[in-house]
Amino acid sequence: MNLDPFSLPISLPDGIDYDDYLIATYLAVFPKDVPVPKLAPALAVEQSTGTWVPVPGETSEVKRKHVAKVIGVYEVPDYEFEIPKDIQMRSFIIQIAYPEINIGEQIPMLLTTVVGNISMGGRIKLVDIRFPEKFVKGFKGPKFGIEGIRKLLNIPKRPLLNNMIKPCTGYTVEVGAELFKLAALGGCDIVKDDELIADASFNRIEDRVKRYMQIEKEVYEIKGEHTLYTVNITDSVPKIFENAKRAIDAGANALMINYLAVGFAVFQKIAEDPEINVPVLAHMDVAGALYMSEYHGISSHLVLGKLPRLAGADIVVIPAPYGKATVLPDKFINNANNLRFPLYHIKPTFPMASGGITPSMVPNVIKDLGLDIVIGSGGGIHAHPEGPIAGGKAFRQAIEATMKGIPLKEAAQEYHELKVALEKWEDPFGKGLGI
Repeated sequence: MNLDPFSLPISLPDGIDYDDYLIATYLAVFPKDVPVPKLAPALAVEQSTGTWVPVPGETSEVKRKHVAKVIGVYEVPDYEFEIPKDIQMRSFIIQIAYPEINIGEQIPMLLTTVVGNISMGGRIKLVDIRFPEKFVKGFKGPKFGIEGIRKLLNIPKRPLLNNMIKPCTGYTVEVGAELFKLAALGGCDIVKDDELIADASFNRIEDRVKRYMQIEKEVYEIKGEHTLYTVNITDSVPKIFENAKRAIDAGANALMINYLAVGFAVFQKIAEDPEINVPVLAHMDVAGALYMSEYHGISSHLVLGKLPRLAGADIVVIPAPYGKATVLPDKFINNANNLRFPLYHIKPTFPMASGGITPSMVPNVIKDLGLDIVIGSGGGIHAHPEGPIAGGKAFRQAIEATMKGIPLKEAAQEYHELKVALEKWEDPFGKGLGI
């Protein structure tokens, strides 16, 4: 019986048309007796045309067009002659090519296909996806992105400063309005709701937007600088769509969504809505549940980078390694790269470094990511010993000094607010910051 190689769940990497397949790369770690090279084609079948046993409908014609193909299984280290007797586990990189036609141009079926049942198959982690252009053409990406937000705020070069209103929730509109005003007066370019407050019974979206936007105009008259307010519209379906409309009707100049909590498809529908012509910020909560394990889930640069960017996020909050977050510096940089590096027609997205950021960390953020960033701080502004205005000023002073190449300790001799901040938070998390 002659085999039809085009219907098999295996192929040489050179034997597929990369314009028609998405390439998923996995880390697989199994006990040494598990034959991973033989298991990999079964995974490809499981995630495309078949199941654990042959079924009549899985014909050669179906397989030729729709079966996923293993295009590489690479063991690390690359044993050639024998497996050492003293090892218990073996590690592999597996690459599977999935027909784009199986998925269409959408994220829900993408995740169903490349993660799906594999997520319950043991120590298997999705570490990357290579997208063909035809897949990415189905996405509009950010409406504004880095360049668009810079134009809105008339800030052509420097890093942007964001403040998260603190406390996280439980406050009234008037309390929030005062905190918004102080942050804006201190020089914050963006003020966002915390992820823990949305359309709360004690603090409604329309009330916040109307009051904060009134203050935004007042502050602009004083300082000549605009402030984006990203109001959190996260909710159930269809209420989230109603929240978006209510916020825009009330005058909102930006929106915020907890994108993983509501789902990529919901986020994308709002981001691509032609009637919502304001930037949309994507907040990262729930992300750790997807990427924190070294052997399971999805790598962070997909969860925090490529996927929200495809879905249309203009800004994505990402954890920074200098503050309270637990993330490797290389991962932090790679997450930002996936938001900003060329990706077909998709505009670059602003990465927002976040998680216990204080002015002392500004040089590190800029050194690692450059100027096309948003620096996010909540407590580092509101808990400044002299109040939120001084907290915002301290950050702006740190940004200005760093852009001029002046060490912060030297700049603190000129800037009082920065000096006070450094005295309080020189290295609050003991991570050896150089200022």
